[in-house]
Formats: sequence, C-alpha cells, structure tokens
Amino acid sequence: MRSILAVIFVFFFLVFNLPVMFVLWIVGKFNRKKADLAELAIVNWAFRCVMFISGVKLKVKGRENIPDDEPVLYVGNHRSFFDVICTYPQVKGRTGYIAKDGINKVPILGMVMKRLYCLFIHRDDMKQSLKVILTAIDYVKDGISIAIFPEGTRCHDTDPCAMLPFKEGSFKIALKSGCKIIPMAITGAGDILENHMPWIKKGVVTITYGTPIDPKQLDKEQQKQIGSYVRDVVHAMLIEAYNEI
Repeated sequence: MRSILAVIFVFFFLVFNLPVMFVLWIVGKFNRKKADLAELAIVNWAFRCVMFISGVKLKVKGRENIPDDEPVLYVGNHRSFFDVICTYPQVKGRTGYIAKDGINKVPILGMVMKRLYCLFIHRDDMKQSLKVILTAIDYVKDGISIAIFPEGTRCHDTDPCAMLPFKEGSFKIALKSGCKIIPMAITGAGDILENHMPWIKKGVVTITYGTPIDPKQLDKEQQKQIGSYVRDVVHAMLIEAYNEI
C-alpha cells in the first residue's frame, strides 16, 4: 500500500508542479535566486511527504557541519533511491545532484531535476562526463552546491557497511572550485525499498554529516587520491553509525 500511495503522490505532484514551474520561470526572469529557493522549498516539501507516506523515520546528525554561507560538495555512500529523497531536504541553499543519464528521460521528472540544477552523467561517455564535471564546477563558483554519490551506482552488498570504490573524476569539482567537501554517511535507506523491491517498508534512515574537508589543506598525495581519502572518511562514519544502532 505504501508503494502505491507513494507512486500516486509523486505522479500528481509532478503534474501539478508544471504550472508552478512556469510561474517560477517567469519570476526567475527578474530574480533567479528567489525563484530557485521557492522551487527548492516546494520539492523539499514533496520529499518530506514521500518520506511520511513511506513511513521513513529520519534521524540527522552533524547538520551543523554544513556551512550556511558557501557552496559545498556533498559526498555520500549510495544504497537506495531514498538517498536523494532523504538528503535533499537537509541541504542549505541551492543544490544540484549528479545523477545517471537515464533519469533525465523520465517525463516531467527530468525537467524538474534540471530546474533544480541537477546534472545527468553518461558513465560510458568520457567527453559528456567531463562536460558535466565542468558545468558542476561553474555551478559551485556561482554559489550552487553539488551532491554526488561517487560509487557511480547503488551498492547491493549484504554487508551494510560495504562500499564500492569512489570514482576520482567527480572530485575535480572540489579541487577546481576550491569548495569544501561534506562527507555524508547514510544508513538504513536500503531497508526502505531496495532490499525488497518494489515494495516500500517503513524504517529508520540516519544521515550523518562529517567535518568539512578542505582540499586545499590536504597534501599533494592526498589530493591525487582524494576520492580514496574521502571514501575512507565516509566508510569510517558508516561503521560508527552502525555501531551506535
């Protein structure tokens, strides 16, 4: 029942959000940032509704580690579609997620995500992937945060603390823009949907935000292997989070 209700809600939200997007598009001609923040608030409300319908009890730790007045690169482990649904309402300011190209082909959803500065990457197309990274760097320089799941796909390992290797290329966003990296450890999201697809089951999702990582403060060797460095940080946070359950 939760799965059906969630799908129905998302469908009607996307449909009824179209005229709202048109109005905000007009507003954006005069004040783009104001229109962006309004759309952000609307989508955050929708994600909270999806969490409520799905029976997600959300616990957030360390949100004070996210700067209030500067763009950042959010970096997290990836287990579920609910990773985005649960983390997006926690962002501070305009934020775009980098997602797989297939999502861009979903009617209306792709349009909404683009409006929120989301970027779509084709993992098998190096030229297109580089273009996405360069666009993300420009976004950060314009004050827009970016969120990535550098594993590149969802990890399905039965060990809840297991993670796939991080792809180094996406960390050029932080290295080239100079923004700080906010490590995110997400636990419990896979128990909501992925562990028993297609049925949604209620559960607890915990998001832990770690201490900001400033790439400029890392030595040259750490900068060369920054993906592995950040992965180790997130992995340690995951283990600690599960030990507290």
